Amino acid sequence: MSRVFFALARWPLGVLHPIGSLMGWLAYALSPTYRRRLAAHASAAGLSRRQRWQAVGHAGKMVAEVPRLWGRPRDQALGSRVRWSHPEAIDQAVSTQRGVLILTPHLGCFEVVAQAYAERHGATQPITALYRPAKQAWLAGVMVHARNRPGMQASPATLAGVRQMLRALKKGETVGLLPDQVPPEGMGAWAPFFGRPAYTMTMAAKLVAQTGCTVVLLRGERLGWAQRRRLNADYVVHAQRVSPEVEALLAAGGDPAQSSAAINRLMEDMIMQSPEQYLWGYNRYKGPRAEILTSAEAKGASAP
Repeated sequence: MSRVFFALARWPLGVLHPIGSLMGWLAYALSPTYRRRLAAHASAAGLSRRQRWQAVGHAGKMVAEVPRLWGRPRDQALGSRVRWSHPEAIDQAVSTQRGVLILTPHLGCFEVVAQAYAERHGATQPITALYRPAKQAWLAGVMVHARNRPGMQASPATLAGVRQMLRALKKGETVGLLPDQVPPEGMGAWAPFFGRPAYTMTMAAKLVAQTGCTVVLLRGERLGWAQRRRLNADYVVHAQRVSPEVEALLAAGGDPAQSSAAINRLMEDMIMQSPEQYLWGYNRYKGPRAEILTSAEAKGASAP
């Protein structure tokens, strides 16, 4: 499987994206559960029928572009294939040397965000990105190859990984999180997300409260064929600073539900900037899974 994966990494997006769109529609056609979930989530957010149909194709494109992003040789930069929108937001945050927490939802090509940051600032302020290890051995190895690059280090979604992220922020480095991912039991709080209660990670607010880091929102917009031709780029990474009021709320370390609700509102605002590229089929409203801890981890269960 890994040979096939790395072979696909050499295919152009002009081929991968149409294949991915077809894969998205096949998944939609073959899974009634997926159809119901996508329709319910998209409708709750107020998406039009056209946007819902676009979301089906974009979900497949997200899967199809992963080999190209993960399997790219380490010495092959993204370079001009990624454009930045409002880069001053991330540049100014890095210049404070307080540590930077990057938040991005499962929107567009979220895999490109950390790589683009690492190419821009990783040499002086590397990024540690949280990820959930794959269950398949071959895919787990590919993920390590993909997510440990110059200026970029992957951290597993365990308590040890959380402590690693805390240390990185205290050293003035950068950390990346996807806060719309359902956390393990005991590591989140219930808060509204598009009008429905969703179990939301409290880790982001805890990291801000304990380190005083700066919060920046990044999203990777996937460009269509015509846009790629016009801009000579594949993606646009949009950067946005969080308002001082929200940052102060997170830094205060108050009610976890209140902080989680504030983060969910930030994610909602980002998602609605390009709603057709969000993974509406993700089971966002499921209950948390139980996390099995070792005795050593159990002692640090209140981390970070």
